[in-house]
Amino acid sequence: MQPITDLDVLQPTSSAPDVAEGIDAPKTLPATVDAPNGKRVFIETYGCQMNVSDSELVASILAQDGYGLSATEDDADVILINTCAIREKAEDRVRGRLARFRGRKVKSQPDLTIGVLGCMAERLRKKLLEEEALVDVVVGPDAYRDLPRLLAETEETGQAAVNVHLSREETYADIAPVRYDTNGVSAFVSIMRGCDNMCAFCVVPFTRGRERSRPVTSILAECAQLVDAGYKEVTVLGQNVNSYRVEENGSVVSFAELLYRISLLSPELRIRYSTSHPKDCSEELLHVHLERPTICNFIHLPVQHGNTEVLRRMRRTYSREQYLDLIGRARSIVPDLALSTDIIAGFCHETEEEHADTLSLMEAVGYDHAFMFMYSERPNTFAARKFEDDIPEELKQHRLAEIIEIQNRVSRERNERRVGIREVILVEGPSRRSDEQLCGRTDSNHMVVFDRVDGLEKGDYAEVDIMSCTSATLLGEFVRKTTLEEAVAVGA
Repeated sequence: MQPITDLDVLQPTSSAPDVAEGIDAPKTLPATVDAPNGKRVFIETYGCQMNVSDSELVASILAQDGYGLSATEDDADVILINTCAIREKAEDRVRGRLARFRGRKVKSQPDLTIGVLGCMAERLRKKLLEEEALVDVVVGPDAYRDLPRLLAETEETGQAAVNVHLSREETYADIAPVRYDTNGVSAFVSIMRGCDNMCAFCVVPFTRGRERSRPVTSILAECAQLVDAGYKEVTVLGQNVNSYRVEENGSVVSFAELLYRISLLSPELRIRYSTSHPKDCSEELLHVHLERPTICNFIHLPVQHGNTEVLRRMRRTYSREQYLDLIGRARSIVPDLALSTDIIAGFCHETEEEHADTLSLMEAVGYDHAFMFMYSERPNTFAARKFEDDIPEELKQHRLAEIIEIQNRVSRERNERRVGIREVILVEGPSRRSDEQLCGRTDSNHMVVFDRVDGLEKGDYAEVDIMSCTSATLLGEFVRKTTLEEAVAVGA
């Protein structure tokens, strides 16, 4: 969670009362055939799509220095963990992994190099290096270019190597990432870094620095390369993606204008983005959704809470009424707009009446998906310095359970409205439960499962009739294979 946090850009789920399934599940890169310098690195990534994108950059930087990628920790000479520092539980899990790797180094592999990347590295460098002695290398999110030198330094000297310097310029615009998705269907494109919002509960401005946007030309070039490589969907990323803004030839390119230009690259490329701040969701952006059919009618729009006074304490810069007005305007401009959100239960001094306002706002908006978390105090944030984390854990859990109960019901109701509709989905591959079924997402980001048919592969577009649903999934019947351009023309 954050305004925007590293958690916002994950696929939402409501299956657990404390942490969304998938947020704490590690992602790893596939192995490469060659390791020119004789060393292999295993990169384990936790958290958000922004972290995944960063690991893709790290893999590219290390490949240029001759490192190969290992698919498992067992074959690695270097183990790097990339994670966020948003929640205490995530940090605890990563510490456990680091302790395991350190035990292996001590017992059987003294030449193993262990490193931590990203936000957690920046925030906990002293504890990880000196107090707990768990790692050899600590690299912050703006220092990945320095990683080959740091690895060489620690190998040569046996001493820990650190670079957590935060930059006002670094965007990694010139580095082509190594993609996690080797099947060439969807990819993340980071368009900006950092955050200036300083919400009370969020550590991102301290761990990722100030906002800075990539040049338009480099973003368009990366997206065009993905199209040429056969990718069918891009998700453009930033902590506060709709505050993107750069000067070009004496004029300002806004986020809406950037999306418009990306949409001109290919009629077969779906475009998503994450994460948005309500204060920057402009009418210009909403009209681009309406006008450009390849920009998906789905917005992740974190509210964080439903009470104006709590939003003030959170430093969110809008009221309940202003947020609801934005939702009304968005849905009036963009028909069938799907929405997801972030919600925090048990923020400092939250009363029962304030909590009730969150529940009523959820009912009023009707989110398709939501990330739902208990408040977790982060050191050095405004909330940690100015407020007491005074809501008992049991009460936080109770309030979160009420939030989840409402969202599960609302999600099912939103899905039930889609039964009987013909949807265009981008096939992602076999469903989790059976190789005899395929799954894919609609334009509005709803997951659809249907029986496998011959000739339909991952990366294809298909028309599917929605026959039934659960609270999380639409169940459909295959109608025909199509292209996005054809589907848009028929829909028009």
